[in-house]
Amino acid sequence: MLTERHLEIFVAIAEEGHFGDAAQRVGISQPPLSQALRRLEALLGVRLFDRERGVFLTDEGAALLPHARRALSALAELRETGARQSADGHRLRIGLPPELPPRLGAIVAASPVRAGLRARVSVVTAPTATLLTDVSAGRLDLAVVRHPVVLHGLSAGPVTLLPTWLLEPDGGAGPGAAASSPSDAGHRPQAGRSWPYAVRPRAEAPAAHDLFLDTLAGQGRRVETVVISDERAGLALVAAGQAMLVTADPALSAEGVVRRPTTDPSLPLRLRVVWDARRLAAAHATEAAEIMADALASSDPSGGEADR
Repeated sequence: MLTERHLEIFVAIAEEGHFGDAAQRVGISQPPLSQALRRLEALLGVRLFDRERGVFLTDEGAALLPHARRALSALAELRETGARQSADGHRLRIGLPPELPPRLGAIVAASPVRAGLRARVSVVTAPTATLLTDVSAGRLDLAVVRHPVVLHGLSAGPVTLLPTWLLEPDGGAGPGAAASSPSDAGHRPQAGRSWPYAVRPRAEAPAAHDLFLDTLAGQGRRVETVVISDERAGLALVAAGQAMLVTADPALSAEGVVRRPTTDPSLPLRLRVVWDARRLAAAHATEAAEIMADALASSDPSGGEADR
């Protein structure tokens, strides 16, 4: 096996031009240095030095020397980068679902560091199904996912219920929604008028998707849906008078859109933190999971503290 030690010996002999000096430079005696050089030449299939009259690089040795130097430099850089990573603390890879309001997502992702945990945080946003797969595969350490889900052996924190609002075209109404302000009171349901619900693809969170529709259907309503890629697309459909949207984002709104709290029925966004306890055996990982779960449960997406 070609090792870093082989390369160090090759470069030392080439630069010192003397076996004894090269051996002293790498900290070994001359016999093992000569043996290591012979092994390296056997591995490469070429003679690196002409030893008949002193120690001189062969043409093959001269051609390979720059490569050996670059390899040693790359290995040194690798060690230095690793040392910096270690000095900076543990890396914490966090996943968030797109349904999580941005302000609350920032609070949850930052909570381990703000609680004093020494960690380098990276954050990705992806659908619940993808987040679960990435946590199971070790590509993520922790993730916030929609509930209910099949955990497949993952550990999970408590379920948190976030309040949601129904966004509907101005001048119409969502079935059974209560007015959220006096200005909304004038927007009453038009007889027999409703719009399809703008929803994300079922494959992103099948159980949560089905629970949402089952809750609506349980009120004896006919539930129609239109699939959207994200809430911005859903908001555009609402503003265009084409759909309704249930969102947990208190800031999501636009001209021509009415916001009402979802009270009949209640349609909370159910979330929980998940992790793989088999992979996160270290105490700091468990602590980070607990901190994130607590931040999710105690933080109001509007910026205040929610009732526990």
